[in-house]
Amino acid sequence: MSPDVTRLALRQAGSMSDNILSQDGVKKLRRSRNDKMVAGVCGGVAKMIGVDAALLRIILVAATLLGFGTGAVIYIACWILMPEEDA
Repeated sequence: MSPDVTRLALRQAGSMSDNILSQDGVKKLRRSRNDKMVAGVCGGVAKMIGVDAALLRIILVAATLLGFGTGAVIYIACWILMPEEDA
């Protein structure tokens, strides 16, 4: 596959980061409306950094269990402070 065809295919498909970039190209951290279990915090963070939300959820549970509830406190703070993504 030539580089031009690859670039065209990527441009048509869009990249994962296209959804989180604002008009000025700055990434914005938002809670996810679609990929959520409770409030969409892990889904929003996962979309921003480009990883699977399930991986972040596993890390959050481990942090909650091993850190005496620290993960839950961080999640609740993010739930309150992070705005929800636009519809």
